[in-house]
Amino acid sequence: MRLLLLLVLFAVAFLAGCASLRSFEEIRREVAPERFLRIGDQLVHVEQTGSGEPVVLLHGFGGSVYSWRKIVPALSQSHRVVAIDLNGFGYTQRPRQPESYTRAGQGQLVLAVMDALGIERAHLMGHSYGGGLALYLAFRHPERLRSMVLVDSSAPTYSDDRRTRSASWRPLTRLYVRAVALRPGTVRRSLLSSFYDDSQVTPELVQAYFDRLRIEGVGEAYYGLTAPSRTPSERVDLAKIEVPTLVVWGAQDEVVSLVSGRRAAAKIPHSELVVIEECGHLPMEEKPEELLRAVLPFLERHRN
Repeated sequence: MRLLLLLVLFAVAFLAGCASLRSFEEIRREVAPERFLRIGDQLVHVEQTGSGEPVVLLHGFGGSVYSWRKIVPALSQSHRVVAIDLNGFGYTQRPRQPESYTRAGQGQLVLAVMDALGIERAHLMGHSYGGGLALYLAFRHPERLRSMVLVDSSAPTYSDDRRTRSASWRPLTRLYVRAVALRPGTVRRSLLSSFYDDSQVTPELVQAYFDRLRIEGVGEAYYGLTAPSRTPSERVDLAKIEVPTLVVWGAQDEVVSLVSGRRAAAKIPHSELVVIEECGHLPMEEKPEELLRAVLPFLERHRN
């Protein structure tokens, strides 16, 4: 009994320093209704602009559609741009089911958004975690892709690699997220490790990323993203991906090294590699013009 009381007191003290969460209803009041798609019982945040062949953007772990804001205007001059907040991130409603946060669950979300928007095939552009998801979709559903752009991409196994038994106890996971992981300082350190030019990591940038994470359901999301999965994950064979692919990498990426980018480009049959100098893990944030100089001609070459 005394141990239980001590644990309760510890939890109360721990939570006293936790980040406050924003309710999803607050998000719905702030965000225009047309930016939400109803997929089953879930509201998914999707930003659309432009016209032409669709380009679907998939952000990285901890990111959101906000991460693409510097390149969307130029992309939308010649394409219909669709940026999706994946499960657990941005302004998308956090589902409770852990399977929604698996690689297969995230893939189903992307395809469901495309179906809801009447998009049969799209150019798919993924950054980091979103790149690993793009690789999975290119392997499993190549008929849905016109081409693929990988920006400092994770391996397609990343969604499973980050899962650990230490995250298997849901209450403790929620406590850890609220009190440790979900803090502006943690977000700032993550961004600093992702930039070559640290001066670009401003308080405003940190707050923008932080605000899109501290939304109710974040504990369930973190549990779903990190706890061991009940079902085995299908292997993705890069050598069997037939989708035309552009691989773009920051030369000074300290999160996923350029060596990994070169290896991926060498394995994917119809791929080409572009390296951006003096750039870290976030080219769309740090070197948006250089990223566009690589992406726009590639998309033009693979126009239907």
